[in-house]
Amino acid sequence: MMEGMTWTTLDIALVQEPAGLDPAANRARIDALTPAGADLVVFPEVFARDFGKPGTPLGEYAEGFDGPFATEVDRVARDRGTTIVAGMLEHVADEAATPFNTLVVRGRTQAAYRKIHLYDSFGYRESDVLAAGPVAPQVVTVPDATGEGARIGLLTCYDLRFPELARSLVDEGAEILVVPAAWVAGDRKVDHWRTLLRARAIENTVFVAACGQPAPRYCGHSMVVDPLGDVLAEADSDPAVITATLTREVLEEARRVNPSLANRRL
Repeated sequence: MMEGMTWTTLDIALVQEPAGLDPAANRARIDALTPAGADLVVFPEVFARDFGKPGTPLGEYAEGFDGPFATEVDRVARDRGTTIVAGMLEHVADEAATPFNTLVVRGRTQAAYRKIHLYDSFGYRESDVLAAGPVAPQVVTVPDATGEGARIGLLTCYDLRFPELARSLVDEGAEILVVPAAWVAGDRKVDHWRTLLRARAIENTVFVAACGQPAPRYCGHSMVVDPLGDVLAEADSDPAVITATLTREVLEEARRVNPSLANRRL
């Protein structure tokens, strides 16, 4: 799983900022909010345009990958010499069809991930307004400062509650799980968020970098967790940018000390 991957460090930044209901205003903030010097910058789920009230039709806010949001993400990422991951609403070939909840990856890496598990839980019905993506793990290579590639696996928000998806990403070579989210606030929700992020890191011996929208509607608490479950950085519930440096040496040492992936019996 580690063979052929020679990255040493990866500097990441998580931009815990709220998405408003005006796509143009959200888009206009990407440039100012993207810090310089990071190899990977992560924005929250649906940063292009927030969900709005539960049940609100979202088709009119969906775009293609050649639309204004993905185009601006790509421009800013290339200008900073980085890779950006950000959430958007994506229309399909038939623009009248239900859109996808999609992560767009632009800059030094070009990819996308359509959210698999829709948030039909805790009284919400995301599947009423959005389509589920194909059940296929999405792992992409993100270059570090030297141009070598770290392998990141993509999840969106509610996907975090499904350990089999995280494991399938790791089986495909992911060394870092990236989790943009709009984790709705409520009883136990911050505790669930923090517990699940650490669990996915520990059980898979990977880094986890999770970027959420802030309070009051969402929980915030963006976090970076290392492969032994130690929290390297964490925001509170307010808007913030947090940074961390991930090192391959820590990943290798964690997998030496806790070789649970190698010890699996399938």
